[in-house]
Amino acid sequence: MANPIKYKTAVYPGSFDPVTYGHLDVLKRSLNIFDKVVVAVACNKKKPYLFEQSARIELINAVIKEDGGIDSGRINVVGLKGLLVKYVESINAKVIIRGLRAVSDFEYELQLATTNRTLNPDIETIFMMTAEKYSFLSSTIVKEISRLGGDISSMVPSIIAEELSKIYSKGENDETLM
Repeated sequence: MANPIKYKTAVYPGSFDPVTYGHLDVLKRSLNIFDKVVVAVACNKKKPYLFEQSARIELINAVIKEDGGIDSGRINVVGLKGLLVKYVESINAKVIIRGLRAVSDFEYELQLATTNRTLNPDIETIFMMTAEKYSFLSSTIVKEISRLGGDISSMVPSIIAEELSKIYSKGENDETLM
């Protein structure tokens, strides 16, 4: 039997606008598999972000530093520009981690994984389901609840909740959700 290949570094890309407990769940569990995880914070000019890329990087680093359950020495948070596959190649990684919340995420993620595999068949994509208690959670939902004055303390770290509160306390919360 051939020796299995152990990949030491994986790239966990996303917008993380903002990072949630669901993201952190996938990150922590990825560290059970890989020696190092690079969190690649995306910047898509077609997508409106609440936080600038540099702020998202700073917030993720602050959350990791504050969380005693994450080995910060095994994580690198970087800004991602351009093709994900090119970045993965540039750091000699072979694995992309994608978090899934529900079956509805799978079709889109499968398209991305297939496209990335077409661009470089040596790079694998691993899908990791978030913990069930976070399966409903998205950054969009968190922002909307915060904007409307709801409690998001069970959805995001306190640093993130505070930043969202600063942003949304300046605006009017006169709309309703759903």
